[in-house]
This record gives sequence, structure tokens and C-alpha cells, in this order.
Amino acid sequence: MRPPFKGLVLGAAVLFSSCVTQPVGEPVRKVTVGAASNLTDVLTEVGQALQEKSRVKLVFSYGSTAELAQQIENGAPFDVFAAADTEHVDALVSSGKVRSDSRAVYALGQLAVWIPGGEQNGVRELKDLAGPKVRFIAIAQPELAPYGKATVEVLKAAGLWAAVQPKIVYANNISLAKQLAASGNAEAAFTAYSLLLHDKGTVLKIDPNLYHPIEQALAIVTSSPGIEDAKAFRSFLLGPEGRAILSRNGYLVP
Repeated sequence: MRPPFKGLVLGAAVLFSSCVTQPVGEPVRKVTVGAASNLTDVLTEVGQALQEKSRVKLVFSYGSTAELAQQIENGAPFDVFAAADTEHVDALVSSGKVRSDSRAVYALGQLAVWIPGGEQNGVRELKDLAGPKVRFIAIAQPELAPYGKATVEVLKAAGLWAAVQPKIVYANNISLAKQLAASGNAEAAFTAYSLLLHDKGTVLKIDPNLYHPIEQALAIVTSSPGIEDAKAFRSFLLGPEGRAILSRNGYLVP
């Protein structure tokens, strides 16, 4: 039985589940995954593939890595934590909230900047973000999201921070940063390359030498009542099929 939990704040997180219809038989077993926002597209595909092979149905709660980690510290009823970094997973290992023997790096994230208006905003390369046609640049809060932290590293390493800092608008996670650009409230957004594979406009992949590697780790929550099914998800994601899905969705796999 799950321990009682009060005060779970989902904020901008959205619940998703895979939608594959299973034949009548053994009941479907649900695994709830607290997942970083950059995983929205790829985990939908993972969930569908896993449910086709098993009776495990994945249910996702997306948000910033820091917010999800805090929820787990407070007893959120997740089975697995799929983060956008290693730092928050390791902190939860230290506090005993996730199982140390389940901790693994499953992917390396790639940072990109998206300019929906493309070249009409005068942006062909990173330095053009300082130009007059770019009024606002959306990024994720660096204190909450590893991709936001990487963005600040990039802008400073490229010598652009002083010029673009007044233009920056912050979102709680990279999905919301992307939405600010999609809605026209920003001319550009720094987000995960994995979220931009099917978008029009200009997409600039950022030189990985400008930021620390975005190692993304996962771990099984210690209080999970479905350890074996959580292990099944972990094994699938780390296995050949999971790695192939991650790769074709814009991630580098270790």
C-alpha cells in the first residue's frame, strides 16, 4: 500500500498514459513515472512499445527535474523518476527515496534553440539572438531545469549573456519555454532538441562544447509498490529497443 501523501503540487506537469488497447486477460499493471519535460514525446513512444510487449502501462507526470525531485522527497506516489540530470537522482539516492541499485544514466540530452519565425527574425546563428528583431528569449529556470542551467552556460561561454540577459523570460520547464515561443510571446526558445524534431522554423543545435554534458538519469522510487514492473520499464529503456527509440528522438545514448 502506498503511504499517504499530502500536498503534491503538479504545477505545470501534465499526466499522460499510453493508449495501446490490450486484449482481455490479466489486468494491466500501471507504472507511474515522474519524468522531466524534455521526455514528453519520447516516453509516449516508449510507453506504447512497452505495453505492446507486456501488461505494463506507463502513466507519466511531466515537470521540471527539481520540482519532481521535491515531490518525491515529500512522498509523491511515483514508481520511477526519470530526470534530466544526475544531481537530483543522486540526492534522492542519498536520502533513501530512490533505490541506489536502480540508478542509471539512460541518455545524453542535446540543447537547441528554436526560432519559429526563422530567418525573418534575422537569426541564422547563435550570435544573432542579440539582434534587434529578437525581443524575448524563453528559457527554463536554471534553478529548476538542467536544460535551463545549460542555456545560461552556453550564453556565457559564447559571450552573449550581457547582450541577451535583458531579453530573457523564464519558464518552469523547457516545454513551457517552447510554448512561449510557439504562442508568439518570445521570438526564440532554448529547449531540448528532442522536442523540436517536427517543428517548422529555424532549429539551431548548440555546440556541446559550450555546456556541460546533460546526463539524464533514472531510478526506481523506494516506496514503489510495483518494483518488478518498474524494473521492467527500466530494463526496456536501457535495452536495445529503448535505446533505439531514444536515439531516433534526438538523444545520444551512453
